[in-house]
Amino acid sequence: MDKIAVTGIGVVSPSGIGKRQLWANIKSGRSFIKEITRFDASKYPSRIAGQIDDLEKYSTISERLLKKIDAFSHMALIASELALQDAGIDIKNEDPSLVGIFLGNAIGGWLYAETELRDMYIEGREGVSPYMASAWFPAAPQGQVSIYYGIKGFSKTVVADRASSLMALGYARKVLAKNKLNMILGGGMEAPVTPYALLCCNTYGALSKDNSHPQEAYRPHDKKRNGFVIGEGSGIVVMESIERAKKRQANILALISGYGTTCDGVDRINSAKDGKELARAINIALVDAKANINEINYISLDGLAVDIWDNSEVLALKEVFGSRIKEIPVSCPKSMFGNLLGASGALDMIIAIQAMEHALVPPTLNLDEPASNGLNYIGKQAKEHTIRKALIISRGRGGINSALVVEKGSNNA
Repeated sequence: MDKIAVTGIGVVSPSGIGKRQLWANIKSGRSFIKEITRFDASKYPSRIAGQIDDLEKYSTISERLLKKIDAFSHMALIASELALQDAGIDIKNEDPSLVGIFLGNAIGGWLYAETELRDMYIEGREGVSPYMASAWFPAAPQGQVSIYYGIKGFSKTVVADRASSLMALGYARKVLAKNKLNMILGGGMEAPVTPYALLCCNTYGALSKDNSHPQEAYRPHDKKRNGFVIGEGSGIVVMESIERAKKRQANILALISGYGTTCDGVDRINSAKDGKELARAINIALVDAKANINEINYISLDGLAVDIWDNSEVLALKEVFGSRIKEIPVSCPKSMFGNLLGASGALDMIIAIQAMEHALVPPTLNLDEPASNGLNYIGKQAKEHTIRKALIISRGRGGINSALVVEKGSNNA
């Protein structure tokens, strides 16, 4: 299948809004996980998160529209605008029927839903906003972005737990490769730092309860790991064919060249212990990208910081890469800002693209002593390293496995 160009990046994250601010904080290894202050979370087992406190500073969205949408749609609108600006695209000059939106998230927009449901039980049906039905559901950001820009092409929202946005990017590439659209806004968004969403995440049973040390709580692949920490944000990229990107003299930031997905099919929540289906997803992605194991220079880990998930991820990588896995730098930069659930894969890919541009492997915070040997873990400090092809891993409950291969951009591609 054809390689697809990434020509614009838009990001809204606890580590920064806009790709430059994000990268500055990622390469310096700063943690942005802290105690939740947005509401009283004192009775929750896990009450820490990666939060965005200055969203309004970067927003050009009208107050009128903000009253109709949830925070996860707001984040998607800002990330979309940043991506289009970065790509140098004026959407008014595009054929709206040939522009698509492929986005992923895991839980929908619960801040809006919680507030309106509370009002319904207090005031009755008259107390509920007429926008409730269109504000909370997972496809709402796709709808809001399409309305905002007048986009009318084939689009899709993917809900596949934490694998959602990487899967959306994989689908987007497939559609572009078939020349069904001219360009796609692809990625994901998530806003789980709300009372009910946090409750749902806590019942997951995999969140870190190290509330007294928030910056040290998320410890992917570390011996002292005790679960992940949630985060909120959005990562969206502009995707188009290489030919179109060259024709309009765009800066090709990266190429998405391979994607694979499988399911373990063993448990409604946990992954399989052996990692074999994850290994198969990685192999599918490598074959799709026409890449061999010696060409991968960096691996972005799923890194849930839960024994069964981390251990099976290690087994899968050893099965695919053999002894070569000892040489490939691996890291989990989301340890700095939290796991963005359905948006995590898109953020991982964006960070990997920037790592390629700057020839620097992003660090993994709190990786003091790896729980498994045999991998080339990059710990607290970024490491200079030329990256030409990277592998992104993203997984979800029920044993969903996604793997994507991204290559360094070149205007001579």
